[in-house]
Amino acid sequence: MQSRFDLFMDRLVNVMAFALGLFHILEVSGVPARLGLYNVSTQDIRILHLMMMLTLLFLTRPAFESLRGAVSDRLAGILLALAALGACLFLLSRWKTLAFGLDSPGPTDVWVGLLLILLILEGARRGVGLILTLICLFFFTYPFFSDYLPGALGARGYTVGRVSELLTIDSKGIFGIPIGVSATYIILFSIYGAFLSQFGAGDFFFTLANRLTRGMRAAGAKTAVIFSTLLGMISGSAAGNVAVTGTLTIPMMKREGYQPHQAGAIEAVVSTGGQIMPPVMGAAAFIMAEIVGVPYASIMQAALIPALLFFTSLFFVVHLQAKKNGIEPLASDETDTESIWLILARGGQFIIPFLTLILLMVNGYSPFKASFYSIVLLLTTHIIWSRRIDFDLLRKSAVAITEGTKAVIPIAIACAAAGIIAGTLGVTGLGSKISSLIITASGGFTSLALVFTMLTAIILGMGLPTTAAYLILATVVSPALANMGVPLLTAHLFVFFFGCVSTITPPVALASYVAAGIARADINKVGWTAFFYGITCYILPFMFFYGPALLMEASAPQVLLAVVSGAIGAYCVASAVVGFLQQSLSPHRRLVMGIAGLLLLHQGLVSDLAGCGLLIGAWLLFRPKQKMQPSRR
Repeated sequence: MQSRFDLFMDRLVNVMAFALGLFHILEVSGVPARLGLYNVSTQDIRILHLMMMLTLLFLTRPAFESLRGAVSDRLAGILLALAALGACLFLLSRWKTLAFGLDSPGPTDVWVGLLLILLILEGARRGVGLILTLICLFFFTYPFFSDYLPGALGARGYTVGRVSELLTIDSKGIFGIPIGVSATYIILFSIYGAFLSQFGAGDFFFTLANRLTRGMRAAGAKTAVIFSTLLGMISGSAAGNVAVTGTLTIPMMKREGYQPHQAGAIEAVVSTGGQIMPPVMGAAAFIMAEIVGVPYASIMQAALIPALLFFTSLFFVVHLQAKKNGIEPLASDETDTESIWLILARGGQFIIPFLTLILLMVNGYSPFKASFYSIVLLLTTHIIWSRRIDFDLLRKSAVAITEGTKAVIPIAIACAAAGIIAGTLGVTGLGSKISSLIITASGGFTSLALVFTMLTAIILGMGLPTTAAYLILATVVSPALANMGVPLLTAHLFVFFFGCVSTITPPVALASYVAAGIARADINKVGWTAFFYGITCYILPFMFFYGPALLMEASAPQVLLAVVSGAIGAYCVASAVVGFLQQSLSPHRRLVMGIAGLLLLHQGLVSDLAGCGLLIGAWLLFRPKQKMQPSRR
C-alpha cells in the first residue's frame, strides 16, 4: 500500500507531466501566441523541455532498482530534481544575454553548465543505461586528454570551463538539434500514440490483424507481424513494443506450434522493423529529417520500399517456418462471421485520423503540426462515433497527455546526452577524424567503407534504444560515408537501419531479451534466431546503396522492377534462413537460395536474370520425390 508521501509524489509527477504535455500541444497549435498570451523562443522551449524531463526522471527513476522506494533514494531524487530545476532556470535567465554578446560567461555560468552536464550523465544512466553514459563520458572527457594522444586521434586540448561553456551555451551542444526534435516532433507523436492507445486503437488493430489472417497457415504469427508493425510505427521503441504486444502475440504463436525461441524471435524482429516502417518511423526519423535538412515526407518515401521488402521477407519466414514445423491452417470459427468492412467501419475513428496524418505530411505539413491536427480529428471522430461528450473523454485525454509525456522522458535524456557527443565532436574535430579513419582503413573502396560503417554502427548501437543509437551514429559514423561522396540521405538511412537492427544483434540485443523473457526461452537462442530471421534488414542497406531504385530515386519502370525482383529475392532469403523450400534444405542448397536472394535484391537486369535462373533451378532440383514428413527441428 502506498504511503501518503508516495501518493503525493505520484500525483505531483502526473500533474507536471500533464502540464508539460499540454504546454507543448498549445505551443504547436500556436493559439496562445495568436491570443497574445505568450510567445516562447526556440531556445526557451528546449531549456524548459530538458528541465522538466530531468525533473520528472529524477522523481520517477531510482538510482538503482534495489533502492526503489527507499527513503534515501527518494530524497536523493528530489535533490537532483531541484538541482536540475535550478540549473535550467539559471540558464533560462542568462542565455539571451550571453548569446547576444551583452555579457561574457563567468564562473557561475561555467559551474552551472558543468552541473547540468553531470545531471544529464546521471539521468542517462538512470533512464537509458550505463552504456550510453560511458560513451558520453568518453566524449565529454576527450578534450581534456586529446592533446596527449598521438597521430590522428590527437587534438587541441580544452579546459573544463571552456567545454562546459561550449556544451551548454552554444546551440550546437546540449540544446542543439536532438533536444529540439524531442521538444517538437517526438513528444507530439508520443502523445498522439498515447491518445490512440487510450481510445482503443490497440484493440482495433489486433482485431483487424486477426481478421485479415483468419484461416491462413500460421495465422497467429501473421497477426503478430501486422499488429506489432502497426503499433511499432508509433511506439518508437523496439523493446517497449515487444513488452506491450509480445504478451498477446508470443503465447498465441506458441499455442499455434512455434517453438518458444521462434515465437520470441518473430516478435523481436517485427517490433524492431516497426522503426523503419513509414509513416511514423519511430522517433529517430524525425531527427534525421532535421539533420539531413529534407522534408519528413522525403524520409518516408525513401524508406518505404526497403521497409516493405523487410516485412515481406518476415512474412515468408513466418510462413515457411510454419510449413517446416508442420503447422496447418486452423479451421475457421463459424461463429466469427464479422465482416472485414464492419470492423473497418467500427475503427473509422482511428483510420480517418491516421490517414489524415499521412496526407498532411505528404502535402508538406510539419510532422508536429500533422500530429496535432490528427489528435484533434481523433477526438472529433470519437465524439461522432460515441455520440457523447462526457467525463470519460476528458479523463482519457488527460491520461493520454500524461502518459505520452512520461514515455518521452528517456528519449529526451538520450537526446540531451547526444548533444554532449555532438558538441564535443564539433569542438575538437573528432568527428571528421573518425570519418578519416574509416576512409583510410577502407583504402578508398566504398564497399569496405560500408562494411566498416556497418560494424561501427552495430557496435555503437548495441544496448541503446533506437533513437539514442541513431543520434550517436549520425554524428560519429554518417560523415564518413558523406565524405566519400555518398548522398547524405542514403548515408543516414544506411546507419539508421543498422542502428535499428542493433536491438536484435547478439550479444547485446534488447528486443530479443525482452521477447525471451515473455516466451520463457533461452536468451541466446532467441537472440541468434532473431538475427537470422531479420537478416534481410542487414542486407537491404547495401542493396539500396548500390540500387537507388529501392529509395525511389529512379524511373518508374526501374522502381517497379526493383520491387518485383526484391520481393522474389526476399522469398529466396527467407527460404535460405528457414531451410525450407518444398522440403527441408541441406546446407549447400540453402546457400544456393541465399545467393539467388542476394542477386534478386541487387538492382540490375543481369543480377535479376541470374537470380531467377538459380531460383528456377533450385525449384526444379529440390522437388520432393515423395511426401515428406514436416521437420520440427
